[in-house]
Amino acid sequence: MRGRKHLFVIFAFPLLVFANVTTSISKVKFTPADNYLINCGSPDTTLVDDGRTFKSDPQSASYLSTDQTVLASVKSLQEKVTSFSSAPLLYHTARIFESESMYRFLVFQPGRHWVRLYFYPLSHPDYNLTSAMFTVTSDSIVLLHDFSVKDTSKVVFKEYLININSSQFTLKFSPLRKSFAFINAIEFVSAPDDLIPDSAAAVSPVGDFNGLSQFAFEVSYRLNIGGPIVTPKNDTLWRTWLPDDQYMAFPEGAQNVSVPLKTIIYPDGGATPLIAPRSVYATADRMADAGVPNSNFKLTWEMDVDPNFSYLIRMHFCDIVSKGLNELYFNVYVNEIVGVSSLDLSTLTSDLATPYYKDFVLNATAITNGSIIVQVGPSSNVQSILPNAILNGLEVMKISNMAGSLDGLFSSGGPHAGVMPRSRGMRIAAAFGLILMVTTLILLVMGIVRWRRKPSKGWQKQKTFSSWLPLNASYCSFMSSKSKTSCSTIISSGLNLGRVFTFNEIKNATKNFDEKAVIGVGGFGKVYLGESEDGTKLAIKRGNPSSSQGINEFQTEIELLSKLRHRHLVSLIGYCDEQSEMILVYEYMSNGPLRDHIYGSDLPTLTWKQRLEICIGSARGLHYLHTGSTQGIIHRDIKTTNILLDEDFVAKMADFGLSKTGPSLEQTHVSTAVKGSFGYLDPEYFRRQQLTEKSDVYSFGVVLFEVLCARPALDPALPREQVNLAEWAMQQHRKGCLEKIIDPHLAGTISPEALRKYVEAAEKCLAEYGVDRPTMGDVLWNLEYALQLESASPQSGLKVENESEKENSKPSSSEQPGTNSKGNKEAQLIDINDDSGVVLGSPLFLESFQGR
Repeated sequence: MRGRKHLFVIFAFPLLVFANVTTSISKVKFTPADNYLINCGSPDTTLVDDGRTFKSDPQSASYLSTDQTVLASVKSLQEKVTSFSSAPLLYHTARIFESESMYRFLVFQPGRHWVRLYFYPLSHPDYNLTSAMFTVTSDSIVLLHDFSVKDTSKVVFKEYLININSSQFTLKFSPLRKSFAFINAIEFVSAPDDLIPDSAAAVSPVGDFNGLSQFAFEVSYRLNIGGPIVTPKNDTLWRTWLPDDQYMAFPEGAQNVSVPLKTIIYPDGGATPLIAPRSVYATADRMADAGVPNSNFKLTWEMDVDPNFSYLIRMHFCDIVSKGLNELYFNVYVNEIVGVSSLDLSTLTSDLATPYYKDFVLNATAITNGSIIVQVGPSSNVQSILPNAILNGLEVMKISNMAGSLDGLFSSGGPHAGVMPRSRGMRIAAAFGLILMVTTLILLVMGIVRWRRKPSKGWQKQKTFSSWLPLNASYCSFMSSKSKTSCSTIISSGLNLGRVFTFNEIKNATKNFDEKAVIGVGGFGKVYLGESEDGTKLAIKRGNPSSSQGINEFQTEIELLSKLRHRHLVSLIGYCDEQSEMILVYEYMSNGPLRDHIYGSDLPTLTWKQRLEICIGSARGLHYLHTGSTQGIIHRDIKTTNILLDEDFVAKMADFGLSKTGPSLEQTHVSTAVKGSFGYLDPEYFRRQQLTEKSDVYSFGVVLFEVLCARPALDPALPREQVNLAEWAMQQHRKGCLEKIIDPHLAGTISPEALRKYVEAAEKCLAEYGVDRPTMGDVLWNLEYALQLESASPQSGLKVENESEKENSKPSSSEQPGTNSKGNKEAQLIDINDDSGVVLGSPLFLESFQGR
């Protein structure tokens, strides 16, 4: 192996180690809930050597949606078998698509799924597959963009890991104009939910990276260090682990070491056979000259990557070289940055030959030369009996960017707004010194603003009744069917949560959760249209009983909606927590989400004035959220599916499952994992994981353009420069061509003055840095002014103040929308007056019909 020595190690472990060997050698079985295997273009089923069976074209026809007769290239690889005999059977046939086509798969168990795609440009009498160029997307994730396979000497295999929270998965093939697409085989298979945890160690800057469940991954490298290839036949999840020879930077300094598979004993917690098979942990590379204490001596692996993306790096360790405990201490480096100092596997696993793994996230800004370099070397801090370092396995996975892409960026003039290029990063670094100079002033101003929001003494007295009461899951029956205790009484004693429904009442209202009554599916679960005993329609949101992913959302919505009352925010009717269920009840809102009324449905289109009023209502609700309590509340998931319309088209903000309490007086932001929806996500929040009220302002700016242009915030099917609505609209506005992308239904119906004011408000919301964005109060004022301008247009014959007069008459900070002339909030929590537009106990419906 390129100059490396090989060492087969056999050493004596205590006899107790082998007590459970008989139960640990066999391959652990994993049965995926969703298991779709398709050999595209094949007329017959295909049995591969790992025992799995791939369906034929006729058997998989029900999954495919296409506008054409799809051509199948069958058995056209036979003439190449002699020169390409290593190709598995899955590359012998293919499907060819001349127009956009898609596979749709039902998802029976939401969560992590493998998506594996096989490509080889077969010979075909009518199509030159090496000239094919196409894009592959999966719902909101771009897997391949302008993809082609030019080299006929090797196959192309793409592997992805995607977290799916819907009941259906779509895989779309979109050929470029005058081109076509092809695919040889497809795998869509469930993966263990705990395969990738939600957090990892960030390398640069050092700290914790949270929120990995929000991202998709592409496997860039999976290496069996010091050992041979591990094929799907010998892997618990049908993965392939390649030898590391070609990535070892200094093979002469490495020595292969291996032990029998039965030597490897998995711990009770941590690494399992599903994380990596024994064949990975039973081989390793160690220092060829063990005992050299020089800390500059490092085993080094170097892999080329796309520097525009961040990466998840998983390292697998198993001490198969030591004779006893606490003999091995070594450092781990990622791109020459210390990831772990003096790693002590004995302390972590309490035994030898026990698997352990460690996850790191490497930010794109730390990739300086287009490579990821992983190193292990002896520790200089702890003296080992025999200085050494080992590595058993290595996985490198690309992390999707904020646009939801795993292949490239989405702007012809530069990266997507959420992906910070190097030049921009340098500008930010240069401006950092200036920011430090004004930090004191900013903190002073924020202190004054927070002080002005401080409640009166009278309000402080009432706060005892309606203060936050965290729902401790350990006290509730949400997660354990064994628990007989409900927390309903405990919760209700501190908060006015509305009616506590029994589970039987919920079943009766939904006709035993009739699937025909499902009106929406989200990450939390399904939404049913129900009916109470008196005939009142209800929207009933039921958490997925088999998943714990919705507890935080369930808890947050109950806490928030129990203390918030406003005309433009949804209100909670009640809940049910019997029999391990998590169910929230809202009154049905007849006109559903805003998005359905501007595009994507056959509903009558909204007029411009209706859209303006809806935007104003939404802004009022958000302004109340931000200012209606001492710290304020940040929604964190503003989008057109979370703005719902009642029978009179009054807008109400919905879905508070991701909401967070704002920063305290002593803080400028809330440090939290990045959550939200791609296309609406504040790029500054995405980069820094620092949440502020201005993050909501950015998302609302995207909504304003979405309402004006009647198209999705992200549309991967469009040309590259048009994919991101915020970028595209801003670009067209700068060119003076905005009217070209406005919803055609609005043509000739908008007054130029109102349009200018509206677009000005939207553009300010989308400022790159939060400090440059307006408050929601300012946005609301501008939208109300735009409506006044529209009402005073020649069609209405009304008079409006000119803009200078309007600016001069703009209310002071104590008279901004949401306050009265005395500076007191006009819509405080619970304690509110009639002028606030709040309707106590108003029947409202919460839940977007399209899930996150």
